[in-house]
Amino acid sequence: MRRFSPELIQVMRTALNEAMTNIPPERATSAVKAHVAELILKTAANGQTSYYGLIAAASGQIQTILSRPM
Repeated sequence: MRRFSPELIQVMRTALNEAMTNIPPERATSAVKAHVAELILKTAANGQTSYYGLIAAASGQIQTILSRPM
């Protein structure tokens, strides 16, 4: 299992919170948040660790995540 520094964890948390602001409140369920968090974790694990890179990765997949049945 990959380990992330406390600093990167904070960046990922902030990116998750920012990405969630792009989701309509009625769709911002814990399941959607979990999907976005998983995407951010995978992105970081693949080496993209900048705040803006994480936001871009999450934002680029929001429509796909929202189109999935929950």
